[in-house]
Amino acid sequence: LNLKIRYLSTKAAFPKSSARIESTDVPCIVQMQHMLARYKDRPGGVASLAQGIVHWGPPEEAMEAAQKAISDSTMNLYGPVDGSPELKQAIQDKLESENNIRNSKVMVTMGANQAYTNLVIALVDSGDPTILFKPYYFNHHMCLQMTGGAHNVILGGVTPDSLMPDSKWLEKTLESKLAAGSPVKMVTIVNPCNPTGVLIPGEKLREISDICERFGTWLVVDNTYEHFTYPEITGKDNAMHECVEGDNVVNIFSFSKAYGLMGWRIGYIAFPENLVEPLVKVQDTIPICPNILAQKVALGALKAGRGWVEQKVSSLVANQKYMLEALSPLQEFGQIWGGSGAIYLMAPLPPSHQDDFKVVQWLAGEHGVAVIPGSACGKSG
Repeated sequence: LNLKIRYLSTKAAFPKSSARIESTDVPCIVQMQHMLARYKDRPGGVASLAQGIVHWGPPEEAMEAAQKAISDSTMNLYGPVDGSPELKQAIQDKLESENNIRNSKVMVTMGANQAYTNLVIALVDSGDPTILFKPYYFNHHMCLQMTGGAHNVILGGVTPDSLMPDSKWLEKTLESKLAAGSPVKMVTIVNPCNPTGVLIPGEKLREISDICERFGTWLVVDNTYEHFTYPEITGKDNAMHECVEGDNVVNIFSFSKAYGLMGWRIGYIAFPENLVEPLVKVQDTIPICPNILAQKVALGALKAGRGWVEQKVSSLVANQKYMLEALSPLQEFGQIWGGSGAIYLMAPLPPSHQDDFKVVQWLAGEHGVAVIPGSACGKSG
């Protein structure tokens, strides 16, 4: 008994989670889901404009592919680590015809977030400086935090009038970090941007790519919202999404938004050939292979084609205009950003109400609308 008491008195505390995960931001979408649960009995409920979800489901071709494949016993087996040859070829064809990407390899992933995680693990060591442009996509920031780069993320400058990446700031920062002996390893941009709803034109994208190439820096471009552009709103017929390709450029794509396949978790990476082995190491460790059934569904979605997607995206124009009009009174406090791409807008809060999380709670409780606070993306107020 004496030994037992002595053992209990000296027993160490329960082990803690890693410092990396402790320094990682709380996922704002999970916070929003918890908040929605608190207001579930509110009269009229709460309309969520928080998580990026489209209002349409997958094309018929995708669902027919799922129904046809579900009884196929090969759906229960492991598949190729980088994706099925059939889907990869269809993606290659799409990349060439729609994105002018002709010399990149393809890896299929379990969504765009897993694609980004693969890249961070394959390209960045914990001490390497990386750049995100603020406001940033919160899951990109969280991924860098939880892989050990929390103290090495440089939040990049943007031009105040457009919220586009500031090329001069980028060039100066890459130059100064290189001179200091701690070169920036990776720059990440989202185009069109989540959360700003801003489309980066091809000329600006190529300028950023050239700067990164000159300093030996990886450029990762998340093209999840490639199909979501709105010349009807911007008044610019040439306001279309473009891609860049190069030995230092990696492109991320997703089936979640354009094809309404959020829950199927399917995306892909287009990358230079010298990254095949590093990315295979990561892929084999995390999912082993992409979901076999989801790949069949994605192949069916590609058969529906860009025309199907464009028809769906065009249905958002009226909603965009309505939201811009509804937010217009806030223009007296600053510019309303977005409308040229993706499915997001950012609006400034009055100086007297800068606690954006409190405003979010007030909107949900008093008006039945849920939105994301700018602070979740590094831009409070």
